[in-house]
Amino acid sequence: MGPARFGEQLRGATGEPEVTKPGLETTGKEGKKAPSRKRAVAGSPAESLLKPVKLSRAELYKEPTNEELNRLRETEILFHSSLLRLQIEELLKEVRLSEKKKDRIDVFLREVNQRLRKVPSVPETELTDQSWLPAGVQVPLHQVPYTVKGSFRFLPPAQVTVVGSYLLGTCVRPDINVDMAVTMPKEILQDKDLLNQRYFRKCALYLAHLAHHLAQDPLFGSVRFSYTNGCHLKPLLLLRPHGKDERLVTVRLHPCPPSDFFRPCRLLPTKNNVRSAWYQGQSHLQDGEPEPPTPHYNTWVLQDTALESHMQLLSSVLSSAPGLRDGIALLKVWLRQRELNKGLGGFSGFLVSMLVAFLVSVHKIHTTMSGYQVLRSVLQFLATTDLTVSGISLCLSSNPSLPAVADFHQTFPVVFLDPSGCLNLCADVTASTYHQVQHEAQLSVALLDSKAEDGFQRLLMTPKPMLRAFDHIFHLYPLSRLQTACHRLKLLPELQDNGGDYVSAALGPLTTLLEQGLGSRLQLLAHSRPPVPEWEISQDPPKHKDSRTLTLGLLLRPEGLTSVLELGPEADRPEAADFRQFWGSRSELRRFQDGAIREAVVWEAASLYQKRLIPHQVVAHLLALHADIPETCVHYVGGFLDALIQGPKEASSTKGHIVVPQGKGLAMAPNVEAILEDFAVLGEGLVQAVEARSEKWTV
Repeated sequence: MGPARFGEQLRGATGEPEVTKPGLETTGKEGKKAPSRKRAVAGSPAESLLKPVKLSRAELYKEPTNEELNRLRETEILFHSSLLRLQIEELLKEVRLSEKKKDRIDVFLREVNQRLRKVPSVPETELTDQSWLPAGVQVPLHQVPYTVKGSFRFLPPAQVTVVGSYLLGTCVRPDINVDMAVTMPKEILQDKDLLNQRYFRKCALYLAHLAHHLAQDPLFGSVRFSYTNGCHLKPLLLLRPHGKDERLVTVRLHPCPPSDFFRPCRLLPTKNNVRSAWYQGQSHLQDGEPEPPTPHYNTWVLQDTALESHMQLLSSVLSSAPGLRDGIALLKVWLRQRELNKGLGGFSGFLVSMLVAFLVSVHKIHTTMSGYQVLRSVLQFLATTDLTVSGISLCLSSNPSLPAVADFHQTFPVVFLDPSGCLNLCADVTASTYHQVQHEAQLSVALLDSKAEDGFQRLLMTPKPMLRAFDHIFHLYPLSRLQTACHRLKLLPELQDNGGDYVSAALGPLTTLLEQGLGSRLQLLAHSRPPVPEWEISQDPPKHKDSRTLTLGLLLRPEGLTSVLELGPEADRPEAADFRQFWGSRSELRRFQDGAIREAVVWEAASLYQKRLIPHQVVAHLLALHADIPETCVHYVGGFLDALIQGPKEASSTKGHIVVPQGKGLAMAPNVEAILEDFAVLGEGLVQAVEARSEKWTV
């Protein structure tokens, strides 16, 4: 049972609520109210207390019903305690959307559908001739290179369909987003629109024309642009109602082609749809050399063609299973508290929903399970399954022309195929992000197994940003340095695949580089990209460098953290050349006590405090050597708690200091108030004066 057309999707209009008037008080002959017995004793203290319900002896000792027995048995088996069950039920009540708000949202969606049908057409012009656009609206896409073949004309949508979590009943508060797939007519598309971003530019022009006309309608209080999951090639249009309902809902319009317009065989990961001669201005390929594949570019097109089919799959799985919907809502809360669902490459709520559908198909989740069971089963699966090694697939077809899961592993770090067998749902998820999800799932499963009293609070109610989850944090700023890193690392094919997004192109190679350099010191490396903010329709779309910083977190192993030596191969081994190339000038030959002569790297660290900051030296050296990112662009945060655990001799350089912001970074400054407090405890009047700048003492 899939999604119906727009008019059939939304619920029918409900009648007005019945108004019940309160009964009249009995009045006396003079028209005054007769005094009631309750009013007479209202001032007594016993009246304000809750009185127990009086039950007869038969009612008090009657046998529990089957429903009560089943509930007690469920609580004993599925939950650690009745308290956990009550907490989860109350949380679900808080994040669910009320029926009254659903009715108001349904009315707004019908109005949006009517407005979309009435947008006037535009005659056909060349893609590069955009003079027909009004002055008050900009194309929500960076058109680089600008010259491209093809023509465009606007026609009203062939179909408008509500897709996503709202229709499935899995959306969670406080931010309610309703996704609407706006299907463009076949007449405005061509078979060759797959090439050289022509399809994405038509989508952007389509949205720009819609934005111009909808912004003039008084129904909407806000009409703005944004990106789909941070992907700069896939803009979308955000609509919010006018007046008091402006914060009620955000409708997101996704332009998409008819589901059968593009042939999937042309969008496989091994195919190329962005020509090097067009993107680079000239072809650098040798005679007979094939074009580099564009797997991410192809995936983004496939995502648009599969919107309705994915909706049909999820609707058939979740329609008669309230426990599955509750479990997905809990998983979305779990992801949001850990900030794992943000930005391009995040582990989104859609991925979680498709994962639940997969676990149902392989009978690891049953449709009769409760929300808590679904939450626990999914966390257990994530904790024990590494999709970077062995991917999973929803495809049941045995068609030999379809690529195997192993073929996708050669292109993507994380593999989860949809029912078509052509689309990798985790194409944008990096290995670092998935390993972070896996690590958090392992911690959550251990927390549930421990039966801790505050387990619910720590699992679903406590925010866990990157600052709380990792030992050391560093920021790369400005992001424009990553453009230089792409050229240094020779990532031109990746830039071509990602449409010029140098942050996405450089992210994978940089994390791999740092993981290799940190070695046994590192347990987990993760990254966080801030979400791209929405913008006005009259503004140009934000650039990649406008995302401020790229943040990376290091979770370190205590065992090898303080080692000052990176031991390499013996000097006469073939691996020695690779070791010298990786570490550069830091690598040197050393003779050890056993007589062996090896390549080695020795880090400068005199104290234990400095040894714990060796990862800072490793990160700064490797980024400068291989990615041409200077140390001034690496803003490292770590070791600020060492002053609390150092001995008197070690603390001489940091005692009495405090971390303060300085420019765009952090610095150590004397904490005069803390110093005076300490000396006041030791002896009153001992310190007569303190000069903070020179740190001179007068006693």
